[in-house]
Formats: sequence, structure tokens, C-alpha cells
Amino acid sequence: MQEKFHNRCLLFRGWKKFTFMKTTFPITNLKCLSLESNKFTGTVELNYVWQQKNLFFLSLSNNLISLIDDEGERVPPSLPNIRYLYLSSCNLTKIPGTLKYLDAVFNLDLSSNQISGAIPCWIWENWKDHLLRLNLSHNMFSILEKTPSLVNMTFLNYLDLSFNRLQGSIPIPVTTSSEVALDYSNNHFSSIVPNFGIYLENASYINFSNNKLSGRVPSSICKASKVIVMDLSGNNYSGSVPACLTESVNLSVLKLRDNQFNGVLPENSREGCNLQSLDVNGNQIEGKLPRSLSYCQHLELLDAGNNQIVDSFPFWLGTLPNLRVLVLRSNKLNGTIWGLKDGHQNSNFTRLQIIDLASNHFSGNIYSEWFEHLQSMMNSVSDDEQILQFRTNVSILGSYQDITSITYKGNTLMFTKILTTFKAIDLSDNSFGGPIPKSLGKLVSLRGLNLSHNAFTGHITSQLSSLTQLESLDLSWNKLSGEIPPELASLTSLAWLNLSYNNLTGRIPQGNQFGSFSNSSFEGNVNLCGRPLSKQCDTPGSTSPSASAPSYTNSFWQDRLGMILLFIFSGLGFTVGFILAVWFQSFCHIERWIHKHR
Repeated sequence: MQEKFHNRCLLFRGWKKFTFMKTTFPITNLKCLSLESNKFTGTVELNYVWQQKNLFFLSLSNNLISLIDDEGERVPPSLPNIRYLYLSSCNLTKIPGTLKYLDAVFNLDLSSNQISGAIPCWIWENWKDHLLRLNLSHNMFSILEKTPSLVNMTFLNYLDLSFNRLQGSIPIPVTTSSEVALDYSNNHFSSIVPNFGIYLENASYINFSNNKLSGRVPSSICKASKVIVMDLSGNNYSGSVPACLTESVNLSVLKLRDNQFNGVLPENSREGCNLQSLDVNGNQIEGKLPRSLSYCQHLELLDAGNNQIVDSFPFWLGTLPNLRVLVLRSNKLNGTIWGLKDGHQNSNFTRLQIIDLASNHFSGNIYSEWFEHLQSMMNSVSDDEQILQFRTNVSILGSYQDITSITYKGNTLMFTKILTTFKAIDLSDNSFGGPIPKSLGKLVSLRGLNLSHNAFTGHITSQLSSLTQLESLDLSWNKLSGEIPPELASLTSLAWLNLSYNNLTGRIPQGNQFGSFSNSSFEGNVNLCGRPLSKQCDTPGSTSPSASAPSYTNSFWQDRLGMILLFIFSGLGFTVGFILAVWFQSFCHIERWIHKHR
């Protein structure tokens, strides 16, 4: 706990318990009061705060307090000289009325409250020559009161309206500031003035993501040539990707995911490219990945998943020394990925921590040398749970934190924080064959491994027991045979396992995490026995209710058994018997459909 009082400034740090009362503000001539990020409780009546006439800095953010504004729209008898006001997370339900009468505010933060209704026009009108930073994010604002598409804000350098319910046209500030950050994300904005780019020549950060913007991206966006972070994701933009965006040597982060962009990606990245993150996931991009991306030596994340890209595996990406995340899932990539073993590349993906090639048309065997290049996954001591983020060189922004989606533990998850300690490989839903390489056992920091829906053969290598940090393992729907290595029971971190629909035999290992897995982890292996299956190893001929994949050979008996059950169940009454028999028939048809589409 720390309290400082210097030059009429009062600062509190690390207080865990304090309740506000009317006598909290008895100090005369107080100039600044900083109480943010403590655990203060109670209510604060703002009219007592406003009585501090010399107060120019006030921060009450991130406590457990509630603010009461009794002044309403009345002009208070006395006005403070506040220039910096931070009231984030103060349980506000409206903008304090007194603010309307303050002649000059430089920084205003009302984020993370429950303020609804309109953003008043007096914010832009009264402080147009003074306001530097405005943060109204994470509220419930729905409209902008009498606000034009272009707003004159002479010195504004930071505007955050994200995570509200704002509609209509995005308000673009006309400012002389040399560095501008703008965040309009997660609203319902549907339009923007077409020539907005000419007013954002000094913008460093532009975030229009998760709105309802549509059509082609206005060509004026190319005028914002100094932008470092550009996020247009989660809209309905269509047409081709503007060539100026991939050509820029200033851009560090370009996010275009979840739109309707089509055509090919521009082949115009050049020497000096500073891209650290490129995300075009979830569009209709065609053609090949542009080889000019090899100029982007700082690239750490490339996500081109869920498009229509037709290409072979881009071995040339191995020359990018900093590449950490590579997502190419759900495209039309084909051929083998064996070429990595030839050693033609200088880097060969040594820093990769996430590689997702799922749902393509890759085929052939995977050689052991392929995994031996993934040195980042071989480090048992890692990066102290750091978050993968990109240095933007924007002083008013700091760093930018990226996201990606990965199939993990059987579900597609959106990772909003990518830890540098998280390592995952997904090669599922291809046509890979041959044995599972033993070299996988060297990737000791791997958290997730998905090789399902391929044609891998042979035994499950016992080397997988070396993956002591493994949390998710999916080898289902392959042609694996032999026994499940008992060494896998030593994987105490394993929370999700799927070995179903292979040709595995023998006893299921017991102990540790294996005791927590259900039938679905092992079904479809007719010769497996032991818990959790009902087929016990010491009972020859007993069967598991989910022992094998459905087959056409038993469809005849399934149909006949359905008729037999109809008569048996009729003893329960015609209606009940009929429903149970129809349910059984439907279940059998579903089983046969699954087998047909295997």
C-alpha cells in the first residue's frame, strides 16, 4: 500500500480496502487525484469532487465504486479546472452532466461502463480545439447525436468507440495530429465517407473490424500511407484486396479475415516489407500464395485458411526466419510436404509454434526430417507464458495483440491471446499415409496434435509418450493397428484423446488420464477391450456397444431387427412400440450414412 501527496497531488497504490464517504475530499487546493486500479468500494458523489476548483487531473478508474451525478443538466455552482478525467469501470449509466460545461478537456476516458443512448454532439463541439484522447469503448451507445461524417478535432490523436452498438456512418476526425489511432470495431456501422483516406494521412492505427461495411474498399484508403495496423476483418467487403495494402513498407499488421474478398492476393510485396501479421482467413481468395511475401522477413503470423487457394505446399515460406504461426487450412493445397527434408531452405520453419494444414488435398508420407526442423517445439523450457504480440512503433498504442482460430480438443476455438508457449500441429482431413514419424516425440513442448482423418498406417509410436505437455491428441479415422502403447498413460497433461475408428487391438491402458476418457475415445476399434468399453479383455466374444465402424454387411440384420423390435415393443402399446422401433431404424440409417461418408 502506498500513498503519496506531493505538490497538491494525491496518489494511492495497492489499497485493498477503502470506502468512500462525503469526507473523502476535504483537501483544499488539490490539483491531481489518482486512485485507479485499487479495490475501493462505495459510492462517490461527483458534486463533492467538482468542488475541488483547482483539480485538473482525476482518475477513479478500475475500482469497485459507483459514481453518482446529482447535478443533471444544471450548471453547477462551481466548476473544476479538470483537463484529464479517467472514469473507466465506474458503473456509470450516463455521461456526467457537468462535463458539458467544462471549457477544455484534453483526455476523457469513460470506457467499460453501462452508458447507453446517444454520444452527445457537445463532445465534438465544445472541445474541438482541445481534446487529445477520447475513449468511450465498451459501453452501450447506439447513436451519434447530430454528428457529421467528418468531425473537426484539431489535435485529436486517439479515438476509441469500439464495443458499442453504434450505427450509421463512421465519424472521421479531421485532425492536424502527426500520429492518430482510431478504433471503431465491434459496432453496427454500415458506411463510411468514400474519401476518408485523405483525412487519415497521419493515421497509424485504423480498426474498422466487426461492423457492417460492404462493397469494395474505397480506393482512398491508399492515401493512409503511414498506417501501421489496418484491421478490416469481420465485415462484408468484396472485390479484390487493394494492392496498396500489400505493397506498403510501413504496414506491420493487415487483417482482412471474414469478408468476401476474391481474386488473387497481390504479388507486390517488396524489399523493406515490414509485415509482421497477415490474416486473410475466411474469404474467397484464389490462385497461389504470392511468393513476394518472401520479402517480408519480419512476418510472424500468416493465416490464409478457409479460402480457395490452389497451390502446392509453400516451401519457400521456410526462408522467413521469424514465422511462428502458419494457418493454411481448408483450401485446395495439394501434393506432398516431403520437400522440407531436402534442406533447400535456410530456415525451414525453425520458429513455428502453430502449423495448421487441415482439410486440404495433401498426400504421401511424412518423413521424420520434416518434424526435426521444428526446433521451437523441441524446447521444453519456453518463453514464460508471453503473449504473441507485434511491436507497432505507435507511441500512443504500444503493441498489437493478434488472434487466430485452431481446432483444439475437438472444437474450433478462437484464441484471442496466442501464448508463445502454445505449440500445436493440425494435419487432419488430408490423405497422408505411411507410419506416424517417431520424430514427433522430439516436439516435447507440443500442446495439441491432430492427425485425424488421414490414411496413416502401422503402430502408434511409443515416442509420443515424450510429449509431456500434450493436452490434446487426435489420431482418429486412420488405419492404425496394433496395441495402444501403455507409455501413453504417463501423459498426465492429456485432457482430450480420440483414437476412434482405427484397427487397434488389445487392452486399453489404464491409470492417470486414461481413466477419464469415455467410449467415444476408442469406439470403432473392434479388437480393443477394457475400460471404458464394455468389452472386457477376460470375456472372449463380448462386444462393445460402439465396437466397430458401421458396415453395409450388417444392414440386412439391422433392418430385420427393427421389424422384430416393432413386435416386441408393441407389448408396451402400439404408440410406444412404434416410436422405439422408428428410433432404432433411424439410428441404423445414420450409422450407415456416417460409414458411407467416411
